[in-house]
Amino acid sequence: MRLGINLGYFGAGNDADNLAVAQEADRLGYAVCWAAEAYGSDAATVLSWVAAQTTRIDVGSAIFQIPARTPTMTAMTAATLDVLSGGRFRLGLGVSGPQVSEGWYGVKFDKPLARTREYVEVIRKAMRRERVAHEGANWTLPLPGGPGKPLKLTVHPVREHIPLYIAAVGPKNLELTGEIADGWLGVFYAPEHAEESLVHIRAGREKAGLAMTDFDVVPTVPLVVGDDPRQAAEQVRGYAALYVGGMGSRDQNFYNRLAVRMGYEAEAKEIQDKFLAKDYAGAGAAVPYDFIDKTSLLGGRERIAERMQAYADTGVTTLTIAPNGSTLDERVAALRLAAEALDLSGTGS
Repeated sequence: MRLGINLGYFGAGNDADNLAVAQEADRLGYAVCWAAEAYGSDAATVLSWVAAQTTRIDVGSAIFQIPARTPTMTAMTAATLDVLSGGRFRLGLGVSGPQVSEGWYGVKFDKPLARTREYVEVIRKAMRRERVAHEGANWTLPLPGGPGKPLKLTVHPVREHIPLYIAAVGPKNLELTGEIADGWLGVFYAPEHAEESLVHIRAGREKAGLAMTDFDVVPTVPLVVGDDPRQAAEQVRGYAALYVGGMGSRDQNFYNRLAVRMGYEAEAKEIQDKFLAKDYAGAGAAVPYDFIDKTSLLGGRERIAERMQAYADTGVTTLTIAPNGSTLDERVAALRLAAEALDLSGTGS
């Protein structure tokens, strides 16, 4: 198991600190640095900035939003980032959610599985530097009856194959991810409930005749260092409440459904009810400590090492951490402690 770092979103006044965190992760030998996008900073610009100021660490999109770009534009961006980074780019994709897709991009949020499959098909074809001709439910290239003709990507990526990841939560999307992607970007991953997700990933791999040994399981987990795990968990409550309570609509919140499948049905409903009523403090308080503890790394080095072992035992190959801390020094210290804990756990590769 290797370590990754997730920088989240940029533009909140912590950009210089985020770059320093990425550079420290680079020095410590972390495998990959991910950046996110929603409806603020875009991940492509951030990753090019980080790649220009690091040397070894991979840079990855977690995620590029599918409704934000045509598949050929995504292929262009991926190829460009791979060239500029010297072969260090990883392409993470996701459909986002109905509020962002329809409210920000004006793209109807329907048939996300079919859209994702078709999107990846076009990207794969473009990245192989074939002439792109495609006729599907969402994209037709070139348009019929006009001057367009099948074109070929002119940029040569450094690598023959750029790793492609999908952020997936629901069972059908997990199976699709196993079938068509090189890795899975997971969230709220608890070793105690991992099999409920991995069984679908394995089904997709088997459907495609592919092995799990060629697949990267990459959950992102919050990291809070402290002597008291319960006190450390307080720093994660707002994040958990936002996702379980406020991401998507009442009827379409993938993270809320995940919490329900993990056995927190009553708690998930309470979190959502309070969050949608704008009782954000109440929503955070309703998040069970047990849920936070199972889906985060909390405590001192030995306890974190123990939990890392649990993650590795379930088949996690890249454990991406989101280090919490009120200062840059605290976040950097957390990065270093995580690297020490990985060594202590004996699961590093």
